[in-house]
Parts: sequence; C-alpha cells; structure tokens
Amino acid sequence: MRILVIEDEPRMLELLRKGLQEHQCAVITATDGETGLEIASDFEFDAIVLDIGLPRRDGYSVISALRERSSTARVLMLTARDGEDNIIRGLDLGADDYLTKPFAFPELVARLQSVTRGSRLDGRTHRIEAGDLVVDPVRRLAMRRNRPIDLSRSEFNLLLALARSAGRCVSRQELMECVWGRNPEVGAGALDVLVNSLRGKVDALPQLKLIHTIRGSGYLLSEFGQPAENTR
Repeated sequence: MRILVIEDEPRMLELLRKGLQEHQCAVITATDGETGLEIASDFEFDAIVLDIGLPRRDGYSVISALRERSSTARVLMLTARDGEDNIIRGLDLGADDYLTKPFAFPELVARLQSVTRGSRLDGRTHRIEAGDLVVDPVRRLAMRRNRPIDLSRSEFNLLLALARSAGRCVSRQELMECVWGRNPEVGAGALDVLVNSLRGKVDALPQLKLIHTIRGSGYLLSEFGQPAENTR
C-alpha cells in the first residue's frame, strides 16, 4: 500500500514509518497539516494516517479539504481525544476510521487493511456489521439479533479486533496485542480463556457460531454465521 503519514510527534512518526515499511508499505511523511495536504493533493495514496492535533492545519481541516477536493484516499485518523463527539466529528467530515492513542501496531495495520478493502466506518451509524452481529466502536456497544451483549473491556476489545477483520483469520499475537498491548506478563493461555468467555456471550446459539478457531493460526469471525473451513 502507498501510505501518507501526517504526524508531528517525531518518535511516533518514526515508529509509524518504520513499522509500515516493515509491512511492505511505501511511506511518505509530513509533520504538519498544511504540508500533508499539499502532498496528498499532488500524489495518489491508498490510505492516509492522519493525526488530529497538528500544527498549521489540524486534522479535521485536512480531512475536510481532502473530501472537498474529491480525494479517494482512505483516511485513518489518530487521536488522543477519545471523546465520542470528537470521533464522530472526524467521521462526519470524511474519515474512514479512527484509532485512539496509545494503540497496538497490529491493530493499526488491521484497520488500514480494513479501510482499503472498502469497509468504511460511517459517522452517522459508526457501526461494524457482521451478519446479525453489530459492533459500535464509538459507543463501545455490541448487539446480536438486536439484543445487547454485556462485555468486559477486554472482551469488547477482542470482539472489535475480530469484527474489523471479519472473514479473515487474525493471528493470536495480533489479538493479544489488540487486547493487552505488548505486555510480557500476559501468557498465551489468557487469550484462550478470553475467547471462550466471549464465545459464551456472542455464540449463544450453537448453530449460528460466529467465532472460529483456525488451527495453528488464530481466530476468525465469520460474516455469515456459518462454520468456516478448517475451523472449530
């Protein structure tokens, strides 16, 4: 993917640049909103990783200007402002998804893959739908068959990571980092326990299981509520 990163904090910018290059992305960077907008207008990108708190022109203004210029690049906004109104404002202006700081890098990559496949998070609905499952990452709510699912913070983060990559196997390591970050004190068995707990709440009807184990790889959330090949 061709990625433009607009971020003014030097250490974060370098982390994003190196990490994305390690994932075979072509990366160009900018450290302020005005320069970033100029680069985005002169070149074509698959996605733009955009910080909201930028000098010269903030991220909201950049998103608005990009959409006024009919840019088709997907925009993933990075924000330390995790208030619902701030997030919805960015989505309403034309951002495709958001990530709050601090974040796990595998989650960033998963979000970029999701938005470039065309899975856009809409500012009006701000929901992810997979079959009869609905996940609202802004309000941190989950429902199945229009019934709310009572989830712990860790369970919700796990479900969100799976829902954002519905139909794709998500590795165990990626899921662990999305839930707990890079915490060496969390053992691999903790993920199995958490998945089992989440299954007990999401997959109450056994004939409509959504969460599947991909042996030797990780877990997958089926978009259609049907068993996937090589899963259990």
